[in-house]
Amino acid sequence: MDGLVLSHPEQLERLARVCVPAVPAAVLAGDPCFDRMLAAVPYRERFRRALGVRRGQRLVVLNSTWNPEGLFGSGGGQDVLPGLLPRLATELPTDDYRLAAVLHPNIWYGHGPGQIRVWLDRARRAGLALIDPVRAWRQALLAADLVLGDFGAVSYYAAALDTPVLLAADGAGVLDPQAPLADFVRHAPRLDPLAPLRPQVEGALAGHRPDPAPARFVTSEPARSAELLRRHFYTLLGLPEPAAPASLEPLPLLPHLPRQVTAPLRVRARVDGVDIVIERSTEHPYSAEGDAHLAVHEDTRRPGDLDLADVITREGRPDDPRLGGPGPWTAEVLHRHPHCSAAVYVTGPDTCTVRVRRCGVFRVCASADADADPAAAASALYTWLARGGTVPAEGVVLRVRTAAGVHPFRVAADRPDYRAVAASQRSRNRAR
Repeated sequence: MDGLVLSHPEQLERLARVCVPAVPAAVLAGDPCFDRMLAAVPYRERFRRALGVRRGQRLVVLNSTWNPEGLFGSGGGQDVLPGLLPRLATELPTDDYRLAAVLHPNIWYGHGPGQIRVWLDRARRAGLALIDPVRAWRQALLAADLVLGDFGAVSYYAAALDTPVLLAADGAGVLDPQAPLADFVRHAPRLDPLAPLRPQVEGALAGHRPDPAPARFVTSEPARSAELLRRHFYTLLGLPEPAAPASLEPLPLLPHLPRQVTAPLRVRARVDGVDIVIERSTEHPYSAEGDAHLAVHEDTRRPGDLDLADVITREGRPDDPRLGGPGPWTAEVLHRHPHCSAAVYVTGPDTCTVRVRRCGVFRVCASADADADPAAAASALYTWLARGGTVPAEGVVLRVRTAAGVHPFRVAADRPDYRAVAASQRSRNRAR
């Protein structure tokens, strides 16, 4: 062996206890993975926007190592994940939280991408983002507000970045009890998978206290791994080092991964003047208050849900020829689903067109200081109109309130869409 790269002298001490002949080959060269993350810390908000995290939302990243005792394995005999994912989507309001999963590459390669997506299909339809296990997990970790994981390195990296961590699988008996990772696992807060999840998540976020130990033991040479590794490699080759400074490839900005929820959403809304407090989730806790309605995406897995929907939504470009644009599509939806009261065509990250039966067609646009899903604003508008609200000729600003903040949206009556009216009339004539 010509070289055994270690990131901290603590590892050298443990190596000396278990394999003395390997000690001469040991090289302390820091941690290039952690150094790349440290260099990318200033771009955290960019990574969050790439993952579709809106201002005020909390990003919860689930991670699992590939060990059978990991969170995606048996969780140490409890098989935690299958029940945990749908409950997180149920208990954490859609507009306040974003969920993402980082699974070890060996999980993907061992089971196959198709099988992974099948297993997590329900959670994905509820809004879970599956993160690229090679190219994007570091960016997701930097973007996270909370990491829910196990005894793998990703949880330890998160703690080293001063991100709150809750452990759902501790890998008892798997780790070297003298390793810093084992000490971290012994003292890290635990997630009780049988107890209500939302209070535990909120408690972990509110009660987090910085712990310098993980960052101290990840590397003894922060920001120097490129220099130290290159020096070692050129020494092994017997060649002089280049004169230019050694550097690591920066973490790339991720492609935009907007959130899309196609599972039916149960909506509660409380109206107080032009203020509408709204909460959406795949289910509602028994204590939820306010007027209730069901919002269903047109691409729902169960078409029968559309017959029960109060509000039907979809996303599309205003000029999408397949859908005919907001006017024709909303008219078609209300004609096809006579029990539906509103059709919502989301045209962008902060705009949508809403057609409400017996009320008209409205353009909904976020104000400059708003950052919320326009479909949530559409549900707020629907509730406000049902409560007797009217949109004056000059328009009105509704203040949509979620736990993530207050988001003003301007609502204006859309001009008559004669093409939509004509298309709707033709559909009625054919139906006769």
